[in-house]
Amino acid sequence: MVICLSPLKLQRGSKPGKDWIIAEAMAEVQIRRYEDEDDEDVKDLFTLGMSEHVPSSCLHVLKQPHVQMLLACVFCALLASSKSFLLPILALTLLLAAGRQGVNYLFYRYIQTSLSLDLKNIRQSYLERPNCCFWVAESQGGVVGTVACLPAEQSEGCLELKRMSVKRSHRGQGIAKALCRTVSDFARERGYPAVVLYTSIVQTDAQKLYEHVGYKKVREFVVPEAIAKIMNFTLIEYRLDLQPCQEN
Repeated sequence: MVICLSPLKLQRGSKPGKDWIIAEAMAEVQIRRYEDEDDEDVKDLFTLGMSEHVPSSCLHVLKQPHVQMLLACVFCALLASSKSFLLPILALTLLLAAGRQGVNYLFYRYIQTSLSLDLKNIRQSYLERPNCCFWVAESQGGVVGTVACLPAEQSEGCLELKRMSVKRSHRGQGIAKALCRTVSDFARERGYPAVVLYTSIVQTDAQKLYEHVGYKKVREFVVPEAIAKIMNFTLIEYRLDLQPCQEN
């Protein structure tokens, strides 16, 4: 399918089954199926995109009441016992550094797990299985965005959107919206009634994107890992109900 994206209006073609092409002022972006030579670029984009959420996740942890209470109690206790500001400040610095390391570990573990599972062999995971696919957004010969889908494990009969990522330098150009529509069109053509996805509480831009293209929030839940529970690291499930294809 072909679309033309201007600063004022998004126009879509009417022929299903074709690749998306975004005509921009400076460069053309084509959304096409993954090819084996994209492997390194896709993994680099995924790793960089996930690592970008570490600072916002650290801020999220600091906003938690139990974390603030812990820091305040440690500071007051050490201040009262030492009669000096140096020791409590040093202790808080060490606690904050330990917290940062905990957040880094959570993301590092997720990245490494993903790279060893479905992203280890993208062709096998997404292109050689029924009702699965992996797309890349290409601009000037380089991968600037990705998205994938496969049958949802926790929502029977639905398709799950996964691996959505757009390079920072290419955000705000409508690429992410086009990637979302690529998945929804793929699901609709195969008779799926809905698309589901999961994103984290700290990915506020992603939440706004999904809600803008029609996804509705279904539920929020804490990641079932000890360190994630301490951080109150919450995931959000979204669902997009699809209208069936209309034959001409």
